[in-house]
Amino acid sequence: MGKIFLGKITSTHGIKGELKIKSTFAYKEKAFRIGNHLIIDNKQYEIKTYRVHKGLDMITLDNYRDINEVLFLLKKNVYISKEELNLAKEEVLDEDLLAYQVVTTSGKKGIIKEIFYASPTNKIIRAVIEKEILVPFASPLVKIDVDKKEIIIDKILEM
Repeated sequence: MGKIFLGKITSTHGIKGELKIKSTFAYKEKAFRIGNHLIIDNKQYEIKTYRVHKGLDMITLDNYRDINEVLFLLKKNVYISKEELNLAKEEVLDEDLLAYQVVTTSGKKGIIKEIFYASPTNKIIRAVIEKEILVPFASPLVKIDVDKKEIIIDKILEM
């Protein structure tokens, strides 16, 4: 069972045991479904409610109905099992993209060194193709071939 990092519990909200999670995970709608199980400190907890409030993911967990019952979870990392996500074939996690090869339209090959966020909505690929380049992930010049496990970058970006 592979664990995937979703985010970190930052604080509580209200008195009914609701937790705030700061997350930049790409597939939140699949991860934070009611009934899914989150892993915190290697223990599974079922999601009872979910909503978004001021950019944070807000959840309550099954069997916890009071703020005092969830205080022990503060500042903990939150994970989900990869199997529970049920990702479609074309939905690829950042961790999996690191194993992909970078190929340019002119035939040059390289590797991905890192995938990071320059801002909350701007994902960047740091790749090495003869030299290091930074490529915006959402660019129309970047295509992902899941079958070949390749990221194809338009030769325009090869400067």
